[in-house]
Amino acid sequence: MNVGGVKRDLPIVEVAPGVSVALFNMLGDTDVTEAAGRALAQQLPAGIDVLVTPEVKALGLAHVISRESALPYVVIRKTVKPYMVDPVAREVISITTGKPQLLVLDGFDVPKIKGRKVAIVDDVVSSGGTLASLRQIIEEVGGEVAAVVAVFTEGQERPEVTALGHLPLFT
Repeated sequence: MNVGGVKRDLPIVEVAPGVSVALFNMLGDTDVTEAAGRALAQQLPAGIDVLVTPEVKALGLAHVISRESALPYVVIRKTVKPYMVDPVAREVISITTGKPQLLVLDGFDVPKIKGRKVAIVDDVVSSGGTLASLRQIIEEVGGEVAAVVAVFTEGQERPEVTALGHLPLFT
């Protein structure tokens, strides 16, 4: 793959019986994260107020896009933390985990989203499960999903996602 001039070979990894993916993991890869973040920041539509990203793998990407666009970002966590105030949670099954996991918005962050135009930031959008749960949380607290940006889409085409590339599923 090539992201903003940064090239990487992706290993093919089985994530479920008979289903393999070209594994894109940008955690700890500063060059890829920076290049992808700069490229996606340039593709954000006008009028976005805040970025929302799921915890963990897209966190560095959201940080770079935030820095490049001067937009704040909110992190949707994967567990309820004791310090959270009135958390809003949704369960999701991601293709990479294969089992249910939580997505949790701290109630403290609701005012940052309510009445705002939101861009969801993720590393890879594949089955769309995480994206759907993020959208539900954002809309439930009064935000409007105005854009979805990701480094890659995977599997089926996703025209609603602005991505830098597309990865196939291998069956």
